[in-house]
Amino acid sequence: MIKTKLIILGSGPAGYTASIYASRANLYPILITGLEKGGQLTQTENIENWPGDYNNIKGTDLMNRMHIHAKKFNTNIIYDHIYKVDLKNYPFKLIGDYNEYFTDVLIIATGSSAKYLGIKSENKFKGKGLSTCASCDGYFYRNKIVAVIGGGNKAIEETLYLSNIVKKIHLIHRNNIFKAEKIILNQLKNKIFSGKVILHTNYLLKDIIGDDKKIKSINIVNNNNIDNIKKINLSGIFVSIGSIPNTSLFKKQLKLNDNGYINIKKNNIYNTQTSIPGVFASGDVVDNNYCQAITAAGSGCMSAIDAIRYINNMKRK
Repeated sequence: MIKTKLIILGSGPAGYTASIYASRANLYPILITGLEKGGQLTQTENIENWPGDYNNIKGTDLMNRMHIHAKKFNTNIIYDHIYKVDLKNYPFKLIGDYNEYFTDVLIIATGSSAKYLGIKSENKFKGKGLSTCASCDGYFYRNKIVAVIGGGNKAIEETLYLSNIVKKIHLIHRNNIFKAEKIILNQLKNKIFSGKVILHTNYLLKDIIGDDKKIKSINIVNNNNIDNIKKINLSGIFVSIGSIPNTSLFKKQLKLNDNGYINIKKNNIYNTQTSIPGVFASGDVVDNNYCQAITAAGSGCMSAIDAIRYINNMKRK
């Protein structure tokens, strides 16, 4: 059993940033990594938009640097997976695979996981031509042919973003009705009219074909006629069918929105506080809009500052 003043759940940009700020305030936080140390960013081969790093940096390298930075200020980093929490009693209780933890204050930075299609060939090409983030990886496909899978806001926004970078985009959607907002659908029409985007409605991705290094082509199948299969030669695929916040642990504990993200109560004192005082949340676990490493890190900074203020106010009382 471990008792402490502050625990940070999650080892992505939000969690590590929160730990750095909390450690520098002499709160001696514990950071519990979770199963995926470093978070989603470890699946990104190259990062070009991290401020200050004008040369490419691998996602794993950036997260290792954050880990070292947190250790520099004596953050107690523990590799454990929390599978049960009790936030209704005080102090808060967290049960992991290796230990039980009790804490006065908790920062949740468990992030989100990108949705994938679930076909067999996906895992083989993750990081080798298959991506879930156009703003992260689009630049590597300059003047090449790519595909975007999806029909919501994210898919259309990523298609429009890529249209300024790549040679041609095959937009593949399982329906013939798009859920995206009309304003961006109108922009999409212009791209289709110009020939920049080729639309494939009522199609599903069936197979990804390539070698150990890269994607070479895909097969897509028509929803209404399984014998209608198209082969498309391309260099990259962007799966844009949304993300899943890692909040299943908190469903019966905290207030979540309809999409499963943690609701935070923005006010003049604690802008990252959840529905329970003393529990804060940051990063992709509260954000399904920006979903960038830099915004997650900024959010982690905010939650740490809120936690510091909260603890100082507890001392005064």
